[in-house]
Amino acid sequence: MLSMYDNEQYFFEALKAGASGYVLKSVADRDLLEACRATMRGEPFLYPGAVTALIRDYLHRVKHGEALPDTILTPREEEVLKLVAEGYSTREIAKTLGISAKTVDRHRANILQNSVYETVWRSPATPSEPG
Repeated sequence: MLSMYDNEQYFFEALKAGASGYVLKSVADRDLLEACRATMRGEPFLYPGAVTALIRDYLHRVKHGEALPDTILTPREEEVLKLVAEGYSTREIAKTLGISAKTVDRHRANILQNSVYETVWRSPATPSEPG
């Protein structure tokens, strides 16, 4: 998603809506090409401020005692992830699982968001106990 808003709320709403990345117009000259390349490879793209927002959200959760779930992905998201890893396109995944391409895109967005959370949550540099 290309946005003029450097705002965490817009970023999180974009992820919820199915965006697989977030690029600010103010730095599009620097980030847009890399974001397009990442998308073509089926990879997410986040600008540094988005990563900061995810870390801040994680720290807020830790501070308020929210526990890390045993599993980050739903069973359906795990199925989608497996097919993505095997090189299936969105259309092929939709056909294989009997769901719409839009639903596949939504699962991919959830996987992106949750994988970033997983990376942050499991990071050894991040405190595991609220302090």
